[in-house]
Amino acid sequence: MGHKGKMRKGFQACVYFASVFQAMSCGIHYLASVFMAVTPNFVCGIPGNVSSVLFYNSSEASLEDIWTTWTSTENYIVVQLEDGEIWELNQCSKAKREASLDLAYEYRGNKSVFSCSDGFLYDDTKWKSTVVTQWDLVCDREWLAKLIQPTFMLGVLVGAVIFGDIADRLGRQRVMWFTSAGQFVFGIAVAFTSDYYSFVVVRFLLAMVSSGYLVVAFVYVTEFVGIKARTWASMHVHAFFAMGIMVVALVGFLVRTWWVYQIFLSIATLPFVLCCWMLPETPFWLLSEERYEDAQKVINTMARWNKVSTPCKVAELYSVQHDGPVSGGTGDNDAPSAKKHNILDLFCNWYIARRTITVWLVWFTGSLGYYVFSLSSVNLGGNEYLNLFLIGAVELPCYIIACIGMDKLGRRNTLIPFLILSALICVLIMFIPQDFNVLIILANMAGKFSIGVAFGLIYLYTAELYPTIVRSLAVGSGSMMCRVGSVVAPFCVYLRSVWIFMPLLLVGIMALLSGILTIMLPETLGKPLTNTLEEATEIGRNEKSCSEKTPPAQSGAALEKIEMHGPETVSTEK
Repeated sequence: MGHKGKMRKGFQACVYFASVFQAMSCGIHYLASVFMAVTPNFVCGIPGNVSSVLFYNSSEASLEDIWTTWTSTENYIVVQLEDGEIWELNQCSKAKREASLDLAYEYRGNKSVFSCSDGFLYDDTKWKSTVVTQWDLVCDREWLAKLIQPTFMLGVLVGAVIFGDIADRLGRQRVMWFTSAGQFVFGIAVAFTSDYYSFVVVRFLLAMVSSGYLVVAFVYVTEFVGIKARTWASMHVHAFFAMGIMVVALVGFLVRTWWVYQIFLSIATLPFVLCCWMLPETPFWLLSEERYEDAQKVINTMARWNKVSTPCKVAELYSVQHDGPVSGGTGDNDAPSAKKHNILDLFCNWYIARRTITVWLVWFTGSLGYYVFSLSSVNLGGNEYLNLFLIGAVELPCYIIACIGMDKLGRRNTLIPFLILSALICVLIMFIPQDFNVLIILANMAGKFSIGVAFGLIYLYTAELYPTIVRSLAVGSGSMMCRVGSVVAPFCVYLRSVWIFMPLLLVGIMALLSGILTIMLPETLGKPLTNTLEEATEIGRNEKSCSEKTPPAQSGAALEKIEMHGPETVSTEK
């Protein structure tokens, strides 16, 4: 068996990088609305051509020249039309001065107030066009603009559950192809929507497929890479997602028209769409469906790519519970159809149910804390494009620390201290004087860093805690709780009006509770992936007894040999 450690994993590397490249487009679409739905400065439109503009003591010839001096939206702008009429323009109303011949900012005479029936005038110095300016999503239609991101996150929530379940039923490869193609199609379609409601609907569908791809991609790479590379492989999916955020900042800086901006962002998906149909199905899923011949074909392909002359045989690795030899397809015709699993299987017994509740809480807390800390950092000031770029870049060292901790300390032993550290930072911020702005910002970034570590590793930890038959469903349902947290986060921030530290208090309590409950989870570092609910239950219930006797089933260990050693012949001798 000495030659096995020298085996090259070229096939797995190609499959991995092809899969995670598409995760970058998920990060792109998740954050695209940051610039696409921005609301620039605006005032009511007027029925005529402007000859002069006045704001306090500043007088300009056109409205475009006054935007830089108009610092408060509560103040009005005075304009004089070519026909001599003088108007006071507010954001959601306008007033015509009845008896005024001189252009002056202060006026105490009679005015006639009108609604903005002539549309709105927007500041286009930064953005030539956004969805807000396209469909006038301001004033009494402002709530429609505020629904753009929540409806997208609702689509993310729905997609995580639906596609996670479908991937367990139909396979990982089919879902990855469909969702990646959907990202390209819906991404381009968003740019050509003709009204607000079709825009929201198409974005909702885009959110579903983006979320579905991200969930299934985590499961896909987890099942394909070896046990030694599993930690870094799964965490670098997050890194590509963060790179997508940086791409949004770069494209937003270069392209200032929203539909062109959307097209450029969607093109990033195209390379993967053209080649993703060549990706193979994972041997894990094929074996769980008893498609042994198909699994053998994938292993043989891995052997040819990795230049291994003696590929392993599925029949030698897997304990097939049939009287006859291994057969292709789904087994004998008389065998009952395979059981279809659903979310209730995540609560099949007390041990799995307790595990599910804890994992869901960590997902929720990670998302809640991530977005609360992010929203608290908007007062950093400076260039918004650079700020977004740095928000994406700051995640990269976070994942490196998470990888080192998970490999050296274990998944559970890394998750617990960073969750508790997040809670302590929340408490620390409450005691920092409000005039210490730099220290407050650093503390908030430290909180985001620590919650980011926990948020990053929960994907891999969830995939390792559950067996193959419900793994995609477990990650998908966890991602659903993550989206619930991201939807709740803005409302949590609104509680600052009750008490300035209320959001931090809630995040701190949730992080502390999650950290305490995580103590009861089993450690998965260095252990084979399980394939049945019985195996997953046994890991958490009685690890000691499992080490003293034959495992309850050989499927997980056998499959792990495929994972660890690739397509080589694996000796059954000890």
